[in-house]
Amino acid sequence: MSELRVAEGTAIVLVDDRLDEALPAAALPLVRKAAEVYADAGLSAATKAALQVPEAPEDVVARAADAPVVLVTGEIGPAAETLRAAGALVVGAPAPDGVELLDAVTVMDRLRSPGGCPWDAEQDHDSLRQYLVEEAYELLDAIAEKDREALREELGDVLLQVLFHARVAAEDPDDPFGIDAVAAGLVSKLVSRHPHVFADDTAVVDTETQHARWEELKQREKQRESIVDGVALGQPAVALAAKLTQRAARAGIPLEAMPSGDDTGSALFALAARGKLDGIDPEDALRSVALEFATRIRAAERRARETGRTDLTAADWSELLSGSDA
Repeated sequence: MSELRVAEGTAIVLVDDRLDEALPAAALPLVRKAAEVYADAGLSAATKAALQVPEAPEDVVARAADAPVVLVTGEIGPAAETLRAAGALVVGAPAPDGVELLDAVTVMDRLRSPGGCPWDAEQDHDSLRQYLVEEAYELLDAIAEKDREALREELGDVLLQVLFHARVAAEDPDDPFGIDAVAAGLVSKLVSRHPHVFADDTAVVDTETQHARWEELKQREKQRESIVDGVALGQPAVALAAKLTQRAARAGIPLEAMPSGDDTGSALFALAARGKLDGIDPEDALRSVALEFATRIRAAERRARETGRTDLTAADWSELLSGSDA
């Protein structure tokens, strides 16, 4: 029995259903020259409709033995494997970066649509606020702990919040916008704020001038009336004080004109302001000390358990904390 071979020009074209009717550029000459073009049974209905070709018959391999045939498929299934073994070319294109985001959008749409998840369907921007804050802090924890697995997971959870809010916004009857509008706005901002990359602006020569240029362009775009416009007032207080100090200093406001005094709030602001002007992020500095203190407490508690001590007094705590190891 002779080995089965297919006609020259027979090819298997691998496509990604998520990209709709997009075909690899290298497949176009083969499609034009093929005697017959078929869609594999595993393709989505939308992709089959876009291709406007019949579904592959059972004798597709026999047909390919006489004349070039192109089989469009999403994966190497039984028919495609037989064609490949018989000498058919396999033509595909690597999926573009970000293609998995299409699946994420599709899943989010399914969850919010009729027949989806009742809890997801009930949420709105206000009810989701707490989760956005929680996920952001969990991401910060993963970064601080240098936990790569947690970092990947928490980035996904933050991305979920973006997708969720965009899907909710798309349902607004008065001013709807979806994830594409969000992404388009981001692209426009990134391009306009980086003229030294996407245009011929030569004003940026280093990181410092880039930061100043970013603020200048942002001020021009936003047409803000105040130097504090756009500052997120809901951020943690120490971070807020640092941000206001940064804006004030750039506008020429001296340190002595910023809040100071003997009350706790003013003293904390003044300390945060001095740190920020010295190049220290006071939020990170305070967080680092707090985390170190949490570690010392755990170590002290561990030593207390090891020595059988309970109902610790102030003196016990002082001794254990002074001698606790991380």
